[in-house]
Amino acid sequence: MEFKTIAEMFLKVTEKFPDKILFSEKVDGEWVGDKGSDIAEMVKNASYGLASIGIQAKDNVAILSTNCRRWAYSDYAIATRGATSITVYPTLIASQVQYIVAHSDSKLVFAQDKLQMDKVLEIKDQCPELKAVVYFDESLSYEDDNIISFNQLMEKGKAFAATADAYDYKEEALKVKPDDILTLIYTSGTTGNPKGVMLMHSNLVSNIKSANARLGLDENDALLSFLPLSHSFERLVDYVGTHVGASITYAEAMDKVIDNLKEVEPTMAVSVPRLFEKMYAGVRAKFAAGSFIKKKIAAWAVKTGYKYVEARNANQLTPKLIKRKNLADKLVFSKVQALLGSRFKLFASGGAPLAADIGSFFDAAGIKILEGYGLSETSPVITVNPPDDFRFGTVGPPIDGVEVKIADDGEILSRGPHIMKGYYKDEAGTREAINEDGWFHTGDIGIIIDGYLKITDRKKNIIVTAGGKNIAPAPIEGALIMNKFFEQALVHGDRRKFISAILVPNFVEVAEWAAENEITDKSPEALCQNETVNEMLLGVVEEVMRSFSGYEAVKKIILLPKEFSVEDGTLTPTLKIKKRVVEERYKDKLDALYA
Repeated sequence: MEFKTIAEMFLKVTEKFPDKILFSEKVDGEWVGDKGSDIAEMVKNASYGLASIGIQAKDNVAILSTNCRRWAYSDYAIATRGATSITVYPTLIASQVQYIVAHSDSKLVFAQDKLQMDKVLEIKDQCPELKAVVYFDESLSYEDDNIISFNQLMEKGKAFAATADAYDYKEEALKVKPDDILTLIYTSGTTGNPKGVMLMHSNLVSNIKSANARLGLDENDALLSFLPLSHSFERLVDYVGTHVGASITYAEAMDKVIDNLKEVEPTMAVSVPRLFEKMYAGVRAKFAAGSFIKKKIAAWAVKTGYKYVEARNANQLTPKLIKRKNLADKLVFSKVQALLGSRFKLFASGGAPLAADIGSFFDAAGIKILEGYGLSETSPVITVNPPDDFRFGTVGPPIDGVEVKIADDGEILSRGPHIMKGYYKDEAGTREAINEDGWFHTGDIGIIIDGYLKITDRKKNIIVTAGGKNIAPAPIEGALIMNKFFEQALVHGDRRKFISAILVPNFVEVAEWAAENEITDKSPEALCQNETVNEMLLGVVEEVMRSFSGYEAVKKIILLPKEFSVEDGTLTPTLKIKKRVVEERYKDKLDALYA
């Protein structure tokens, strides 16, 4: 299917699949979905509705919601109107929402429910361009003509379509140009105000086509969508699925993903490494909790799986090894595969580095994880591992049409049709990010091995110790969280005499160890303060650090009784640790380590 804009893509897909359920979600405990023809009608009415309340082509319209059908329908209504969508993370607090809505000059906000509406009502008087609000939850009601429900917006659209002012909806949608701005995505950066990344229709269209040339999705695929649509990664892959007529189901919530995978039985999903780390830890804990015989069988199966993957990659499979792997699948790995449903083919992983050991484990279990790489500024995909030749520890080769090179200082640069137009209202920032030859500076450090890109760290995360040693924290953090005793890790030491770490323990494992060692108070707070537990965990860290140079090794640790989270401001919406926020929050504890 040929298309040059997202508006044209939407029209063609809904025309091609009028009777197919394209978007679904759970309502009152039941999965419900909409057919292509019904979606086309709703989006058309919503688009006309925007026109009826004064939204013009090239106006900015914000969406403040978790993933749901109406998020997508609002997005397509904005696109077919020729306007620009502003995606806002639903986890942001009111003041952060205000900054984005005001900075983007948004004239209308789509808001999901009372939680999001309360934020909008709190900040709307500080957003001079904001004229109207549309809410998704039809149970709400407001005594204000400029605050209406999504159903009311569609009714306004129907009425407008019958007036003399109405235009031809399809003609207007097809007037949208490839270089028109489709969306502003505000970066979820760890410091300072977020920047509005301007992505054109042509940016996303090129990325959709090139990414799918690598992934190979078609109309028989089904996707479970659970990363925020406010983020470019999930949105791009949902567009990829939509453009081929695949079905998309929105998960109920992040903590329901495993349940929803089994219920929906998708063929593919997009995730960040944190989910795989959690799954890996859960599977490993189940193995450890089994009887002596079950532990031995699980250990044998994992060892067999690793041998199978190694032999397969080297084209050295033998009938004997294949037979042993089939037995391992039957006895152990079938239970891991059952977590994802019977049709599952692959995960696409991005947003942060995936530990090679975790990728290899899932591969041994028969679950394919394709790691890729990109940024909001690159629409977002730059590279992704091919399904038939993926290499853990790398993020794959560039997708079609995308150039990648490594600068003299090790920074990854990229050029091509996927590069943003620039930052909204920030010409200086745009010039700093994109040089005169069109190369975008990613801020990441990496190397290219046989055409495959390997990320070593964020440029700004590189630690320079007081002794002048340059240290990449990501490999150290990755090694720590691979150990069964740790959930999360942040390595610290910039301009310090040695390296330290802030660690969140795996309290299930630590409590079990504590019970075996006659420690009675096993609450997270007590365990973190217990001197014996601290000594044991420091010993574990020292053991992990044996694979690192002396100057890289973590020498002292701080234990925290609670995981970093989006809610407490220590994780970004894509589940990356906000390094500077955490370091500032625990500054006194860190200073005490070095005193």
